[in-house]
Amino acid sequence: MQKTITIPEEFQVKERIHQTTYLVDGELREWKGKNSEVISTISSTDTYAHTVLGSIPDMGEPEAMEALDAATHAYAQGQGVWPTMKVKDRIECMESFVKKMEGKREEVVKLLMWEIGKSLPDSRKEFDRTVEYIYDTIEDYKQLDRDSAKFQKHDGVYAHIRRGPLGVVLCLGPYNYPLNETFALLIPALIMGNTAIFKPAKHGVLLITPLLEAFQSSFPKGVVNILFGRGRAVAAPIMKTGRVDVLALIGNSKSANALQDQHPKSNRLRLVLGLEAKNPAIILPDADLDLTIKECISGTLSFNGQRCTALKVIYVHEDVKDEFLKRFSAVVDTLKFGNPWDESAQLTPLPEPGKPAYIQELLDDAKEKGAKVYNKKGGEPSDNFIWPAVLYPVSKDMRVYQEEQFGPVIPVVSFKDIEEPLDDMAASNYGQQVSLFGKDVYTLSPLIDTLANLVCRVNLNSSCQRGPDVYPFTGRKDSAQSTLSVHDALRSFSIRTFVAFKDNDLNNETIEQLLEAKVSNFLGTDYIL
Repeated sequence: MQKTITIPEEFQVKERIHQTTYLVDGELREWKGKNSEVISTISSTDTYAHTVLGSIPDMGEPEAMEALDAATHAYAQGQGVWPTMKVKDRIECMESFVKKMEGKREEVVKLLMWEIGKSLPDSRKEFDRTVEYIYDTIEDYKQLDRDSAKFQKHDGVYAHIRRGPLGVVLCLGPYNYPLNETFALLIPALIMGNTAIFKPAKHGVLLITPLLEAFQSSFPKGVVNILFGRGRAVAAPIMKTGRVDVLALIGNSKSANALQDQHPKSNRLRLVLGLEAKNPAIILPDADLDLTIKECISGTLSFNGQRCTALKVIYVHEDVKDEFLKRFSAVVDTLKFGNPWDESAQLTPLPEPGKPAYIQELLDDAKEKGAKVYNKKGGEPSDNFIWPAVLYPVSKDMRVYQEEQFGPVIPVVSFKDIEEPLDDMAASNYGQQVSLFGKDVYTLSPLIDTLANLVCRVNLNSSCQRGPDVYPFTGRKDSAQSTLSVHDALRSFSIRTFVAFKDNDLNNETIEQLLEAKVSNFLGTDYIL
């Protein structure tokens, strides 16, 4: 599919990036140990060959313990500079960071394209959306503090209620949104007064390089600690100590379970998890097929289907099955494949070298069990891609039905009775979102009422997605734990805590003096503008 390689000057990789520093205890320390090569599946030559982008440190337990010690010391059982700092001062640190981050836009966007194959418009969108998320988080935190700058009284007891940090956070992000979704964990965790150890995803790791200095110069020492290496070599030793208070992870439930099991006191461990999903589309007989096909194309194949919110199985009513399959398959074959910087590229190289072979395994298994590839180009392989395949009929014994494919293959299931997809969803291990396509309000109403109890977001005549970031992002069963949004994430990484006192002359006089002296960072009624 890639015959000639024309790389615009501004996107060329002219020098390899060898990440030789890591951030621990406020210092950018030199790494002198073993390194791991970072490759891109995008070719720089006419004859296909992967591109070596650079290298990263291959760290292990000693470095993990250094970072943990730094984060633990910075938190100091809640007595550290960062957790006791005034809200406005933590906000100033975050504002300093995001301003420095904005100056690194082009570097990060370029690395997003090369490392994970994300298109230029989507890479720019991920960066800009992340910056917007940080500013929105700052504003929401200001409002949270304003709402807390008061006293309540009930049954003769006054209370000054705020939200306090939880402690040390281990933050692990995903490769498909290595900036946005990682920062959707890290930023609220930090601004609420927690300290953090952060390890970038397996792909999309070099794009953190341009931001290391911004982290180092914007926050007190030990507040942010950034490590490189394999999760089992770095994250597992940290969890085994029991000194982590929050596991913040977007990825796979097996990884989350394995890390949680390593913690010796899991009852103390707060979990903030965004995990896998198998989001279905349900197409009713009266669905507007023009709109439905457009939304299903976006839902199944945006970023090659490599999104937890992607539509990963399509249920279509038998009355419209044939027309849907014909038209949908035809559109899939018209999509444009290209490198991320190619104009209008809708499909791009897969960042995982083994992903095309995995998708082929799913196709072979499905075809052996009776499925057919409906689009002409479906399953066509190349060095770094495999063309999206529309599979029908798909049965429950097929791997493509059971597994979260996280790539360009689209299983289609037909139904006569709406209870069929509803029963499948109820039996599923996942419960994130659903897309429901139809018009009749008397049909839709009971379906919406049921679906709202099976998943956490029902998308009406729309594809599944995370945003806007002000809306709750969570899931049931194996799909999530805690809620991520600008508003909810601040609560996920904090706990309500308060000062209480009985209404009497001594207490009232003491509180008045405390407020006048303004020596307490917790107790105060100042209003942040």
